[in-house]
Amino acid sequence: MEFTSPVQRRLEIVQSHLDSSPSNVPTSLFLNSTASAFPEDGYSVVLPEKLDTGKWNVYRSARSPTKLVSRFKDHPEIGTLHDNFLHAVESFPDNKYLGTRVRPDGTIGEYTWMTYAETASAREAIGSGLLFHGIDQGACIGLYFINRPEWMVVDHACAAYSFISVPLYDTLGPDAVKFAVNHATIQAIFCVPETLNTLLSFLSEIPSIRLVVVVGGADEHLPSLPAGSGVKIVSYQKLMSQGRTSLHPFIPPKPEDIATICYTSGTTGTPKGVMLTHGNLIANVAGSATDNDFLPDDIYISYLPLAHIYERANQIMGVYGVAAIGFYQGDHLKLIDDLAVLRPTVFCSVPRLYNRIYDGITNAVKASGPVKRRLFQVAFNAKKQAIMNGRIPSPFWDRLVFNKIKDKLGGRVRFMGSGASPLSPDVMDFLRVCFGCSVREGYGMTETSCVISAMDEGDTVSGHVGSPNPACEVKLVDVPEMNYTSEDQPYPRGEICVRGPIVFKGYYKDEEQTREMIDVDGWLHTGDIGLWLPGGRLKIIDRKKNIFKLAQGEYIAPEKIENVYAKCKFVAQCFIHGDSFNSHLVAVVSVDPDVMKDWAASQGIKYEHIGELCNDARVRKAVLSEMDNVGREAKLRGFEFAKAVTLVAEPFTLENGLLTPTFKIKRPQAKAYFADAISNMYAEIAAWDPIPSKM
Repeated sequence: MEFTSPVQRRLEIVQSHLDSSPSNVPTSLFLNSTASAFPEDGYSVVLPEKLDTGKWNVYRSARSPTKLVSRFKDHPEIGTLHDNFLHAVESFPDNKYLGTRVRPDGTIGEYTWMTYAETASAREAIGSGLLFHGIDQGACIGLYFINRPEWMVVDHACAAYSFISVPLYDTLGPDAVKFAVNHATIQAIFCVPETLNTLLSFLSEIPSIRLVVVVGGADEHLPSLPAGSGVKIVSYQKLMSQGRTSLHPFIPPKPEDIATICYTSGTTGTPKGVMLTHGNLIANVAGSATDNDFLPDDIYISYLPLAHIYERANQIMGVYGVAAIGFYQGDHLKLIDDLAVLRPTVFCSVPRLYNRIYDGITNAVKASGPVKRRLFQVAFNAKKQAIMNGRIPSPFWDRLVFNKIKDKLGGRVRFMGSGASPLSPDVMDFLRVCFGCSVREGYGMTETSCVISAMDEGDTVSGHVGSPNPACEVKLVDVPEMNYTSEDQPYPRGEICVRGPIVFKGYYKDEEQTREMIDVDGWLHTGDIGLWLPGGRLKIIDRKKNIFKLAQGEYIAPEKIENVYAKCKFVAQCFIHGDSFNSHLVAVVSVDPDVMKDWAASQGIKYEHIGELCNDARVRKAVLSEMDNVGREAKLRGFEFAKAVTLVAEPFTLENGLLTPTFKIKRPQAKAYFADAISNMYAEIAAWDPIPSKM
């Protein structure tokens, strides 16, 4: 008698369910298909406007065919961040708003919440407290700590009393913070005890500071400063108490007033202060809200840096929808625990985390045994086909396979957003199937107040960033040195340029770089290369800013090549280097340790630590061979292949100075960091290359 395991029996039930389901669509129509699944009228429309050159079409969202969106459709009276918050408080004052698990004594518990009304009271006290200490209207206020409820209270206070908030990345180090404080002439700065010590180490070098407010610190533990320093240090609670004893009427801003100065982390040079007005931020979020909105019963988890415009825009959208915003406990390694407790309905992240989720699930499936693996694949394919075919997938698959996966994010996520860098189509399709929710990618930048374009609701074709935000217009301008033109077939290509009410006011105290960014016709030049897909979808294909030329004259876009090599199983992160003195590219690869260890075991390679494995010539040869295979699949041109590789066990991180807070590689820093490895790789190439690398 043959024994049938419970899992095998479930697989038989699955097959029976498949046999009785409507006919499947062919695998060629899976979600990553490039089929033109767009509305009859398209996602974008081409304006009848004739530009001076007559070469480039201007595209606008099909959702705003007559005029750009600058205010919320249902609430045109909302023109500033102050108006937006007042709308929320007046609509649902008792709704939960700001939640945290961190108790006053630092321990972790269940989420406790401030309502919108309670937050309104706190922001009035904080704003009045700043005026109590003589901080001038219109002054810049620094926020030097990670996401927590007080961050939003201070930001709301700035909006209500016409201060300018200046977020400071706590990961950029003291030099960048010192630069931003002095450049913006910040008068008051909010910090936490951890960042207070850093601040005090260079307090004498930031003469504009008059008030330091410590969030989470007790007055009796705060240091005292010399009387002649001109700087007061108070606790957040004391400032709030002082404000409540001398409440001041609001000083509402106008839409054209500057709301915030966001210092871009940048990959080169000193940080630039992006001036965003209240009108910029409201226009961007109002445009996005025409197709995607928060609801009063939504719960959003805040863990992406609030100093970054992506998270800032999400928070503004949350306020407009009167949603609840729960903050993580401050440790990314414990985010999964926070998700399980908060159970959010909206989850926005970056590809780096989505890739980890993808890897974790796929590795677990691979290790689960052949029967469970087959069960997952059958369920995955069936659900994927249903989505692509425009049908609602059977709940059978969720009950059988996917509900356990959904529970990893709390089990209630209805929407996932991705931004900051490109998300692989494979990963996007995987998330849609496994989590059973809308997954949409957007594209934007700080200088456009966040979203330039985003995928539309119901669009199941991946590999693009959707249609323009209804609050802007987009055109592609020829880049002849990279062979991108409006005449390209089958699709026009060029540098993405944007205009509209979302475009920033300029770089603070830097008219020259502002003029370089925004031309005389008001078009902002992003430096990104895009193409128009059918239906008016925008696809990002390259980066103009980081291109360099090899010795033989070929132009290289390293980010494009790095994105290709990221699909190699050994590669966790990749840095491509080349210059005009060499004919070939070289690569520094931060390896995936689990994949590397499994491969070494399969080859019988003995080692004591992962670093030893990275230095093994056999391993480097295998990794480069696999990278070559991936490159050929992606149809890289011959000169775009890396000819040598260095493997490192250490990841590229914020802490070692190789990544920006938005996880982009800092190229000059990486070049210096890996200078010896780069030199050795070119020496290695010179030993076998019949054509000298140096020209």
